[in-house]
Formats: sequence, structure tokens, C-alpha cells
Amino acid sequence: MEIRKIQDGDFDQVWEIIHKEVASEETYCFESNMMRDEAHKIWVTDSQMTYVAINADLIIGTYFLKANSAGPGSHVCNCGYMVSEDSRGQGIATQLCIHSQHEALNLGYEAMIFRSVVSTNKPAVYLWRKLGFDVVGVIPRAFKHKQLGYVDIYIMYKWLDE
Repeated sequence: MEIRKIQDGDFDQVWEIIHKEVASEETYCFESNMMRDEAHKIWVTDSQMTYVAINADLIIGTYFLKANSAGPGSHVCNCGYMVSEDSRGQGIATQLCIHSQHEALNLGYEAMIFRSVVSTNKPAVYLWRKLGFDVVGVIPRAFKHKQLGYVDIYIMYKWLDE
């Protein structure tokens, strides 16, 4: 598997991953009927960096990295990750997150925050904790899960210089 910056022509495959994930209404606070252009704006245009994980010329995962805020908070970045359904359980998200932490440090960030981790997304919560992220806040009933109704959202944070 290779992780590299997104290139022209990659977004069609990235869109397939995003479209399926947001349609599930289980992990991201995006409209389930999100259009391709809006997804591109969020994932690529509005991000400082976007990367893809490739295996045998197929994009199997992606992440974006961007500043969480400006000014006195500009040392903290925010990331979002998605892995294709067929590639889950193979350590792809782990590799993407480790890669993103190295890239964040290279870009001058000192911390990383995930502002909206759905509490029922057990694989993500487990992985982020395993990689050193702490739950620093809970927003009760902030996510309307398609099957479970209102569930909590976690804010997860990691200081990268440790």
C-alpha cells in the first residue's frame, strides 16, 4: 500500500468512498444526500492537504488535514479519515492516522483534534484511543444515528510532540 497526495483524476474513487460512508448516516455529520461537488469542497478544496491510500491502482482510503482554527489555535489541526468498505479491518486507518500525524508535525502543527467522533463508531473510537487520542469532551445526543437515534459525539485530542 502507498499513501500519497491526492492527484488530478483521483477524486472519482475518493467520491465513491465518501458517498457510501455518508449515505450510511452512521459516522459523519454530512447530509446523506451530499453531492459530489460539496464533498470535493470539504475533502479537497477546503483542506490544507488531502492524501489517498492506494493498493494495486485502487484508492482504498483517504484523509484530509487542515487547521482547526486560526491565530492562537493555529497549532492544532483537524483530520477526517475514510476507508473503503472492502478494505476495512486491514490496518489502513491506522496507517493513515500515523501518516497524518507525521505530516501534521512536518507542517508545524503540535496537536490534532477530531471534533466529531460518533460514540457508536466503536472501531474508530478504539483506534484513536490506541493511537494516543483522549476523549476531552462529550456532546450528548449530538448525532442522529440512522438506526440508533440520538447518540453522543466525542471530541478527541492528541498532543503530537509526546
